[in-house]
Amino acid sequence: MNPRSGDHRPSADDLRAEAEPRGIDVRVLGEGDDPATLAKAADADALGMAGGDGSLASVAAVAHERGLPFVVVPFGTRNHFARDVGVDRDDPIAALAAFTGGRERRVDLARVNGQAFLNNVSLGLYADLVHRRESHRRRGEALARLRALLLLARDRSTLGIRVDGKPVETHVALVANNDYQLDLFSLGERERVDEGRLHLRVAHGLLPGSWEERSGERFVIDSARGRLHAAIDGEPAELETPLEFTIEPQGLRVLLPPDR
Repeated sequence: MNPRSGDHRPSADDLRAEAEPRGIDVRVLGEGDDPATLAKAADADALGMAGGDGSLASVAAVAHERGLPFVVVPFGTRNHFARDVGVDRDDPIAALAAFTGGRERRVDLARVNGQAFLNNVSLGLYADLVHRRESHRRRGEALARLRALLLLARDRSTLGIRVDGKPVETHVALVANNDYQLDLFSLGERERVDEGRLHLRVAHGLLPGSWEERSGERFVIDSARGRLHAAIDGEPAELETPLEFTIEPQGLRVLLPPDR
């Protein structure tokens, strides 16, 4: 459990008090704790994570490696993955029922240079906003969009990337685990999480009003810069290029509450 995720009700203490009587061994993350390391050492029949989208993928990857089912407990700000797999993202306590009486669903697991992600990896403008968010935290969608416009006004240089060897001029690129509905500066829902396809979108023009889209099971994005700012499931990262994106169709076992 990441007690610092989001701004939630119930509290972390309330969630723990509900989990332990169900036979769930709760590990509350302290400063510097690595959830993947704890998950690898856990004696468990299933592994779960209570946190936001950025916290989930590392534990999901360990569950996949160990051949165990994964439980998502929505405890962050947006909880996109929980929503898209059919978990009530406003009720983390109800999600605990998946541990003891859940039904299994197979969903796709994507990777960039071997690192697992559940939702998407963004490059360019979106990623720059996420990196700035870490020092200035969220102040609302309107301000986020204003910051994006200011970024474009200051720096109109494109990413200078190549996709599968072909040059692409864009300020924004997004590789998604299955297909999203996209709007200006915002991500909608996914109709499926088991299609077995990556969806690459690059924006044309100064603002991402029109998108070029392609889908496949593998993409390689390269850049002469050698490194690119990225946001992986909403968390900042700096990745060495080339970036290899792959997908494991229905590679992740997810346990859902019985009534979902």
